[in-house]
Amino acid sequence: MLITGTFIDEISHDIPHQNWGAAEWEKDFQHMKAAGIDTVILIRSGYRRFLTYPSSYLIRKHGCFAPPVDLVELYLSLADKYSMQFYFGLYDSGIYWDTGDLTHEIDDNKFVIDEVWKKYGHHPSFKGWYLSMEISRKTKGATEAFRTLGLQCKQVSGGLPTFISPWIDGKKAVMAASSSITREDAVSLEEHEKEWNEILDGINGAVDAVAFQDGHIDYSELEDFFRINKKLAEKHGMQCWTNAETFDRDMPVKFLPIKFEKLKLKLDAARRAGYDKAITFEFSHFMSPQSAYIQAHHLYNRYLEYKATF
Repeated sequence: MLITGTFIDEISHDIPHQNWGAAEWEKDFQHMKAAGIDTVILIRSGYRRFLTYPSSYLIRKHGCFAPPVDLVELYLSLADKYSMQFYFGLYDSGIYWDTGDLTHEIDDNKFVIDEVWKKYGHHPSFKGWYLSMEISRKTKGATEAFRTLGLQCKQVSGGLPTFISPWIDGKKAVMAASSSITREDAVSLEEHEKEWNEILDGINGAVDAVAFQDGHIDYSELEDFFRINKKLAEKHGMQCWTNAETFDRDMPVKFLPIKFEKLKLKLDAARRAGYDKAITFEFSHFMSPQSAYIQAHHLYNRYLEYKATF
């Protein structure tokens, strides 16, 4: 299975910024194209006070900082030029991470969705929406937030698809700031299936694809969880994607590019489970030939060798 989509993590809080301008971003789109990527996903349009585009609403409402460059316009223009699909990721106020309640994200994003579609919806590459709130299990307000915002995204854009990328609450689901890399109280297969059956049932019709992150479970567990994910997605009329993480969760240093063998194990498991698409978090830091991490340059070379075998 090959990676055909990547997140763009321009607003991050736990990965170093690479300080790229328009020239570096265009070069990266060229590298993505060469690797077979046809879909780019803005992981979030803003986080707390930092933004990727000059949102009049968010600057006024939250005192957000006006960005020096309109990155949404830049990415859409590059996606237009290189015939890629662009998915817009919603705004993350940070309140959910502080409170555990996702309902706070609804009000701001109602304005953001309308604002963004009016401003950028004319781009031919604008092909969908990413509901950027990340959850692993039943979370207060999650179903309401995904359903409300997913339906609004589809309504304003004439039915463009939406997707979510939750994580599996496995043994490697530890906070980035933690010194540990595993924990004992991991979710069981039975709990995972029961809880996600309920969640997907509640968002049926508002979300078109679910792309579970693949890095929080052991490599020996991949196929069992992946088959459950595929079964649940099909049951609720959704596509099943994999978010193949290209960074390594098995090391005390967070986060460095993954060993190619581990990435291959994950992609092969997704193929055997019959997944519909593979995306990654994320190309520019962990796979790009111009990443700040030299290991990413080599991962790109190994991946192209792997791709050539198909």
